[in-house]
Amino acid sequence: MTLAFAPGCDRGAHPALMGQAAPDFNLSDGSTSVHLSGYRGRVVLLNFWATWCAPCIQEMPSLLELHHDRPDLAILAVSIDENPDAYNRFLIRHHVDLITVRDPDQKAAQLYHTDGWPETYIIDRQGFIRRKVVGPQDWNSPEIRAYLKNL
Repeated sequence: MTLAFAPGCDRGAHPALMGQAAPDFNLSDGSTSVHLSGYRGRVVLLNFWATWCAPCIQEMPSLLELHHDRPDLAILAVSIDENPDAYNRFLIRHHVDLITVRDPDQKAAQLYHTDGWPETYIIDRQGFIRRKVVGPQDWNSPEIRAYLKNL
């Protein structure tokens, strides 16, 4: 028997979220505030991550490249880091210039039933979840770029 592993596939413990309105949240970490509903009218990539997460670190360069190539997309990175100093050092060291907010209590992640990192939700212009990506994604792949362009 052959088993295949497909990172970044559309799966999860709560598939009922697919096609549903994205749960709204408002987060502030003292330096950045994010209110999801403020991005209505734009395609949103809601990325849950952490600085200590190896797959998150692996994914970050392609996420940043997508951010630079497609400024029309709203990429919101919600970090679950508890240590604000480690988080800020990571942002500086890796030149993270997309919108990111620290959510150490995982309030937003709980709304999405997320407990693995990284995990990304692609939300359409009307605020509905269209895709859930579990694990690191190559955001430069032709397939994902075409998918995002068609939203």
